[in-house]
Amino acid sequence: MWSKIRKVFLFVLELIFLALLAFGVVKIVHRFVFQPFYILGSSMEPNFFNYDYLIINKISYRFNEIERGEVIVLKNPSSPASLIIKRVVGLPGEEIKIKEGKVFLYNKILGWRELEEPYLGVGTSTPGDLEITLASDEYFVMGDNRNVSLDSRSFGVLKKNLIVGRAWLRAWPFSSFGFIKEYPKLNN
Repeated sequence: MWSKIRKVFLFVLELIFLALLAFGVVKIVHRFVFQPFYILGSSMEPNFFNYDYLIINKISYRFNEIERGEVIVLKNPSSPASLIIKRVVGLPGEEIKIKEGKVFLYNKILGWRELEEPYLGVGTSTPGDLEITLASDEYFVMGDNRNVSLDSRSFGVLKKNLIVGRAWLRAWPFSSFGFIKEYPKLNN
């Protein structure tokens, strides 16, 4: 009788241990490696839509540089408790100009050149008029739906420490399931 109770007790202890271990592994992965993210709003249309469910890769930027054209999730500079999604347009040390609906980058050899943005919808223009030079830890980010996006044109440059991770996988809707499309390195 006592041996059966002991076996049941040890089995329950083992289950509790495995559950705690699984919980710990999930928390570590969520904290340092991957994180789910729901898109709320239309600022990234036509590439990402309201209620798309993404998996964010939080570890890739520990080993790789952030590149222009990548889609990132960041802490909202206006409200750091909330996360938003944007596309990297300007990199540290670059000069950026927005004029007449277009984005320009300054190249020391060629001067101002229009940024090629193949991810934007046909006929998309970029409202605003500004010229800015980014510091060594600053990025310029914008939504793909430029007319409705609150981005670096409104909240200013993005400090690197506010970047949570890179949009890696679209998990919902199932019809769009897959890794996030990467574009060839965009012009400098």
